[in-house]
Amino acid sequence: MTVDALTDVAGIRVGHATLRGDGWLTGTTVVLAPDGGAVAGVDVRGGGPGTKETDALDPRNLVRRVDAVVLTGGSAYGLDAASGVMSWLEERGRGVRVGPDASHVVPVVPAACVFDLGRGGDFRARPDAATGRAAVEAAEASGPGAPVPQGCVGAGTGAAVGPLKGGVGSAGVVLDSGVRVAALVVANAVGSVVDPGTGVLYADLFEGRPLAGPSAARVEAARRRLSEVAARNAPPPLNTTLAVVATDADLSKAQAQKLAGTAHDGLARAVRPVHLLHDGDTVFAMATGRRPLDVDEPLALNAVLAAGADMVTRAIGRAVRSAESVDGPGGSWPSYGELYGSRAE
Repeated sequence: MTVDALTDVAGIRVGHATLRGDGWLTGTTVVLAPDGGAVAGVDVRGGGPGTKETDALDPRNLVRRVDAVVLTGGSAYGLDAASGVMSWLEERGRGVRVGPDASHVVPVVPAACVFDLGRGGDFRARPDAATGRAAVEAAEASGPGAPVPQGCVGAGTGAAVGPLKGGVGSAGVVLDSGVRVAALVVANAVGSVVDPGTGVLYADLFEGRPLAGPSAARVEAARRRLSEVAARNAPPPLNTTLAVVATDADLSKAQAQKLAGTAHDGLARAVRPVHLLHDGDTVFAMATGRRPLDVDEPLALNAVLAAGADMVTRAIGRAVRSAESVDGPGGSWPSYGELYGSRAE
């Protein structure tokens, strides 16, 4: 059975900690690797990233596996959430062994943040170590293959895509080879996800099915509403779209880094423009290694690479469609569904 989400990759679990109300509009999402970790890579293409432990994932460096990946709101302040995840893992003896005792470990927990400061009204309301711990505990409690909550949850709680509300989205696929590839995104972009002339999501153009866009009258009404909220909201000086692409294929660190890099193509299809100086666009890749690739076929990785990009595109579309409007002291971000209507998945 599959749930069409990141948790379709056996052993991967996802947990959210969501902080809303009383000045809060932020949160943290943790992607928990199976026991023993996952081979990982990363590709950072935004000009203003906020990250932690990404250098450890360079194929030239020592660390081969990660124990979790943290995606968090709160800009660079929110990277504190990774400390809570590390302490939780340390208590369970998970991490790189660095001493004579089994408890002497250093968990490997790369992290990246999105900018959402002040969107709930309080600039100082941001995730911390306790938020990260709550998210990893939620991941552990979710169970194998659990559905992934999407929309305004976790790191997507305060996300925005241009003038629209952003959020978390996820998608997965099983390839003809039986290999599974899936993605989870936090859609929080400076660029637009909507064709302004038709109201169609750019991500929908790659779904491979007929599109029934909103009426011209609805598109014009949406344009007027977005102009109104843009005048009310503070300019979005810093944004970031984050993604984790996971597979059960047996990949090396170099192959995982390649997967993270090509997955950015999926981001470029769904958001225009991307990878700007005030974006921190970052994609992580995780490989659990349960399915070997065909060693006699040197191009077997291609199908995984293509699927990773496709799943990022689909996940961004789902993030935007799952988001709910926010109108509060920090600003107003209408949802795509409110402005343009919904379309059945």
